[in-house]
Amino acid sequence: MADLPVWSYPATAALGYLLGSIPFGLVLTRAAGFGDIRKIGSGNIGATNVLRTGNKPLALATLLLDGGKGAIAALVAAQFSPLLAVIAGGAALLGHLFPVWLGFKGGKGVATTLGTLLAVNWMVGIAACLTWLAVAIGFRISSLSALVAVALSPLYAYILGTGPQVAFAAFAAALVWIRHSENIGRMLKGTEPRIGKKKPE
Repeated sequence: MADLPVWSYPATAALGYLLGSIPFGLVLTRAAGFGDIRKIGSGNIGATNVLRTGNKPLALATLLLDGGKGAIAALVAAQFSPLLAVIAGGAALLGHLFPVWLGFKGGKGVATTLGTLLAVNWMVGIAACLTWLAVAIGFRISSLSALVAVALSPLYAYILGTGPQVAFAAFAAALVWIRHSENIGRMLKGTEPRIGKKKPE
């Protein structure tokens, strides 16, 4: 593959960020008549908080769209370079976490991380998703499932993927853990809500 022009890297990052910054959870809940999702439950714009509206199809749609942001960004960029795919996915994750439209206060990045992993290396993505599912079935705590899945994803990428994929997985894991600091605190106190349950007042 021919060398790419230098401008392709920042351009890919910018486009990935803009795609990732689309707040699907907020858009869908408003369109469905639930108002501002940021005023419900944890105030997060992700699928887990959308589920607290009681509308499971809406939560599933949010999950798929948030995951799709990272996947689409990575898949389009992958047509030009595997490295660009990782850059696009990483930028989409930053867009989801820090969307310019919402004052840089976005989601927690789990779905977007998993979507990107599935796009850049389906084996790593499947391993991370299965880890999430196994922990969710065992403990019924979405945040714990996410933290374990992303924490193990760099290991999966090291075994099954490439250096840039390991770097992305580690980068994403660090950001997701930082964004889950409050959840970690609640888990330590035993007050973290379980999947499908409303957040305690």
